[in-house]
Amino acid sequence: MPHPEPASRNRHRPALRLVDTTSLSREDWLSVRKTGIGGSDAAAAVGLSPYMSPLELWMIKTGRDADLPSPDPDDTTDPVYWGTLLEPVVAAAYTKQTGRRVRRVNAVLRHPTVAWILANIDREIVGAPEVSILECKTAGEFGARLWRDGVPEYVQLQIQHQLAVTGKLAADVAVLLCGQTLEVHRIVRDDALIARLIELEAAFWHYVQTDTPPPADGSASADRALRCLYPGTGATVDFTGDRALSATFADLVSVRAEIEARQTIEAQLKHTLTQAMGDADRAQFETGSVSYKRSKDGTGIDLKRLLADHPELSTQYGITKPGSRRFLVQG
Repeated sequence: MPHPEPASRNRHRPALRLVDTTSLSREDWLSVRKTGIGGSDAAAAVGLSPYMSPLELWMIKTGRDADLPSPDPDDTTDPVYWGTLLEPVVAAAYTKQTGRRVRRVNAVLRHPTVAWILANIDREIVGAPEVSILECKTAGEFGARLWRDGVPEYVQLQIQHQLAVTGKLAADVAVLLCGQTLEVHRIVRDDALIARLIELEAAFWHYVQTDTPPPADGSASADRALRCLYPGTGATVDFTGDRALSATFADLVSVRAEIEARQTIEAQLKHTLTQAMGDADRAQFETGSVSYKRSKDGTGIDLKRLLADHPELSTQYGITKPGSRRFLVQG
């Protein structure tokens, strides 16, 4: 598998324009992305994304993602929708705040020597020799927590990947936090980090090229991927002769017992504090505090009674919910 040339020989080589995206449909753009690893794939490929596991990314790259949940670009409740909608707003705010002009890069870019290393650049910064790339981000109330200590690791990897593809020396990340605060962070090219990143990406791409699933990592993303990859056939497999897997099973049983014991201790400690608080809503301690407040009353529909009084609604509005596999341990 080819690797990028050493940084000293490749530093200022420009990226290749693989595909013009001016009139490219979203479906065709997604198809092009499957031919390599893009900047937004970098953290997932090396196991450092908070949102996607290597296994789920592998399913996408190998065309096994038909049953995986995917963002709807028209869903106004999805952060992806707002990120796309506000990208030009963030870019304009960056120009206003910094005075640096930017322009779109209407192309999927490819590394000058390695065909599977791709990048999509939000904006190119014009007339500023010290920085060349602008990455636009948005973060809501939950996502903003990841930015408390600066640029999150998964975004840093995305930027270093883009710098590797383009040969540029620095990029700015403009992030709109909670719709009202724009922060600008400078990311400088790190050739040592890039070399290690590409090495790990190459290992992931080998999984894609050999059609071999990477190991699951215990994340919710990996769980989604496993459920789609292996929907179940009803068969039984015998691992009694496999010492490694039998040891894994024994470890699982042991860990579950420890968790159950810890949960019992947690409940006892919580009840001790709750009993001491009585009717108080909050308690302050030397190292922190707890709150124990009653939530507001809510309203709902008594579906059981509704369907009993109007059974025709069950036929008219009934839907079939697909079943899912349950992991039950006996031992």
